[in-house]
Amino acid sequence: MVTSVGSSILTALGASSIDTASLVDQLATATIASKQKSITTREDANTAKISDLGKAVSSISAFSSSLSSLISGGTLYTQPTSSNSSIVNVSAQAGARLNGLSSTIKVNQLATAQTMTAAPLGGAASAVGIGTLQLAVGSQTKTITITSANNTLAGLAQAIKDSGLGVTASIVTDSTGARLVVKGATGEANAFSLTMTSGNPGELDRFTYDPNSYDPQNITGLTLQQEAQDAELVVDGVTVTKATNSFNDVIDGVKIDLVSAAPGTTVTIGSSQPVDAIKQAVSDFVAAFNEMKTTLSSMTGTSGSLRSDAGIRALAQRLGSLTSTQLTFATDGRPTTLAEIGVSTNRDGTLTLNSARLSTVMASNPDAVEAMFNPGQRSDNPLIKITNAVGKVKGGTYTVTNAVPGNGVTTASALLDGSYTLPSGTTGVQASFTSAAAGLSFDILGPVTSATITIDRGLQGALDAIKTELTASSGQLTASQTRLESEKESIASEKEKMTTRDTAYRAQLTAQFTRMQTALAAYSSTQSYLTQQVKLWTNSNNS
Repeated sequence: MVTSVGSSILTALGASSIDTASLVDQLATATIASKQKSITTREDANTAKISDLGKAVSSISAFSSSLSSLISGGTLYTQPTSSNSSIVNVSAQAGARLNGLSSTIKVNQLATAQTMTAAPLGGAASAVGIGTLQLAVGSQTKTITITSANNTLAGLAQAIKDSGLGVTASIVTDSTGARLVVKGATGEANAFSLTMTSGNPGELDRFTYDPNSYDPQNITGLTLQQEAQDAELVVDGVTVTKATNSFNDVIDGVKIDLVSAAPGTTVTIGSSQPVDAIKQAVSDFVAAFNEMKTTLSSMTGTSGSLRSDAGIRALAQRLGSLTSTQLTFATDGRPTTLAEIGVSTNRDGTLTLNSARLSTVMASNPDAVEAMFNPGQRSDNPLIKITNAVGKVKGGTYTVTNAVPGNGVTTASALLDGSYTLPSGTTGVQASFTSAAAGLSFDILGPVTSATITIDRGLQGALDAIKTELTASSGQLTASQTRLESEKESIASEKEKMTTRDTAYRAQLTAQFTRMQTALAAYSSTQSYLTQQVKLWTNSNNS
């Protein structure tokens, strides 16, 4: 049976000339057709696997990020409340557990900053005089130097701002002219003075202030508009002073912002737990998880591109065990897993929510469910103050023993789960980099024989742990990505080799057919000559 390529060759040979290019193309194409088809099939499969693996990693990352955004929005954790926000505003610190919060606050006075003004000059470019001033804030001093290069009101303001002592200066222009306004930081300890140390009388001394000799009835330098003072408040009957009006170390887990002074007025601080929002979050989590699981299942089913991929199988297994993963580390019998609050795993890997079970748990132990959605950390001893950011340490319980505070000569020290810690500043320590508690740091405020630090990573932490483990340099998803990229490079190399061989084969065929065409041309010429001679001989004999 003659093939189509063979027929083309025979046809060409019977023609007056050979279409060499066409013959070469048909023969070469036929030769590599099978190999090319095999490589294309493998390449398409590899591309699909790489794409789907990227989608799988992206889906778990997007799921984790969405949960993180929901948590960081504050709608899923208990918020502190103020009975009078025109006097005191309150907000929760990250990781705080505030359910049951109850305190009272009276604000006797706000923290203020010392504010001084100078007599008006013609404008910001007006000369102030050459010389030096000494700016003093507490025990710190700085020399303010005015030369011909900065001898203006604007130059003086800039020199004060550049002192680095926390004192600012600006120029305010009104109907009388341009005034220098000098202001320090809030708090009594931040009161300042300005003394002329060199210069001509009647020039830089216009911008001086000495609190010991200041006479409001006979002002020769700056005018005192407001004194520096500390905030004074009474918290649950205890008087507290603060250098600023915003602080977070008076009520544990609560940031306090003083808005106005109201001596004698009691502001009640309580808490509000978002029970309905937490219930909805559990339901939304189940729905989002099932959507992600559907995406993964399409890749791992009987016709999925990743049905035999070890990395995806590991991801599916880890996600399948999520409902039984310990999300918090309570020791009082409270629920710590999703399964205990009504979330179960089906045979196909999707989740189901038992709403009745969730409602029962939310009624009896809402704090436990809230903790599952909100990373937190706590110490059972007030002398051990955790200083690392929430979410930076692996979940679990860690034991602190033999904790000794620093004394100015020696640094603080402690054992963490029986191992030595590293110093962190003069008052704190941190876990070693090889410790299971890597990232944990805390201040030691007094001697402690033993204390327990509890880190609750919550659902966010559990998802992050899955992603981190599988996408680490030695993780199974990373191994899958590496293998597929290697396969991609191997296919590209084979394509390149096939192209090289095809090019060489086409050149070989072209040379062969060119020689054959030359020979055929010679035979044709001989044939024509012989035909002519035979004809002549025939005609001669006939005559």
